[in-house]
Amino acid sequence: MSDMERLHRITYMIQHRKCVPIEDFLDELEISKATFKRDLDYLRDRLKASITYDRYLGGYKFENPDGINKIEMPGLWFSEKEATALVLMQHLLSSLDQGGLIGPHIEPLTAIIDGILGQSETTAKELRKRIKVIGMGSRKNSIENFAEIGASLLKRNRLQIDYYSKGKDEYTEREISPQRLIYYRENWYLDGYCHMRNGLRSFAVDGIQSAVLTNKKAQEVSEKECHEHFAQSYGIFSGKATQRAKLRFTPEHARWVAGEHWHGQQIGSFDKQGYYILEFDFDQDPELIMDILKHGSGVEVIAPLGLKNKVKKELEKTLASYQI
Repeated sequence: MSDMERLHRITYMIQHRKCVPIEDFLDELEISKATFKRDLDYLRDRLKASITYDRYLGGYKFENPDGINKIEMPGLWFSEKEATALVLMQHLLSSLDQGGLIGPHIEPLTAIIDGILGQSETTAKELRKRIKVIGMGSRKNSIENFAEIGASLLKRNRLQIDYYSKGKDEYTEREISPQRLIYYRENWYLDGYCHMRNGLRSFAVDGIQSAVLTNKKAQEVSEKECHEHFAQSYGIFSGKATQRAKLRFTPEHARWVAGEHWHGQQIGSFDKQGYYILEFDFDQDPELIMDILKHGSGVEVIAPLGLKNKVKKELEKTLASYQI
């Protein structure tokens, strides 16, 4: 345990328990009495902590109940509520990452948080044990490639990648200028400018077979341009929107769908019969069709006609497969 971590733990223990016997500090921090005295002097003299010894209670406490807020602690410091929120955030992020892409990279953060919180009743481990995130449809990703992608985003340099497209079943070598990393539907995607295609493209991270950071500066694309290219369309695989979907959900399904986020610019409204009408722009439709099929007879595709026909064909295929 570092000196600074010990100082954080001492102040946290006093803040959390109000009054702490010296034996508790020695046991939990696994330090000698001399080390504790040096830490206490540092907190009092250098950081102006109002820590006093209460003979009646038999322990150390803050002379001013709000004393912790006046300590100018170097480095990161969190109150109990802030540390709890940080634990939840870290655990949720790790749980969402079912593909094991970023978990190994945030493990050091987990150890630091545990060190700050110590062994109180609301420890980080206890919080994590009582939070479950069930991810569906996540795919295994390459941790090595993720590290290269992160470096390219920070350094703003281009990446040379070998990419496998599952949709086209083909391998290509590309030079790209990464713009942003996206977590979408349990999986990671990289938005970037493709110098082979001379345009913006989205790359599934699990499709990146290898990635090499180059010394070439990345071509910058404005946030506005990225938003116009990706956010207006439905799904991660699309370009600018070219069609507008109009769906009609039964009252039973409407109670669920009305609270769902299907698209950044969606428009929804109820009609007099309690049906829910949902409209939004899109380009490519594979993911949209899958979402529509999940609702079965609870949804009707009103427009466009091409989307309606595709959904009808998929339903016919499904029906035919059951009849075989």
